[in-house]
Amino acid sequence: MATLVQRVRAFLQSPQGRRLVDQGRRQVAKPENQRRLRGLFTRLQSRRRY
Repeated sequence: MATLVQRVRAFLQSPQGRRLVDQGRRQVAKPENQRRLRGLFTRLQSRRRY
């Protein structure tokens, strides 16, 4: 039986997996989404300090 990592790797190498990765990269490249991610990281970091 394939391990989880092997199954994920196989999916990412499939055409559908490559499409999803490309779509994710396009979304992360948008300035609006970068702003949202920075805000999320800031909130998560402030929670970890307490």
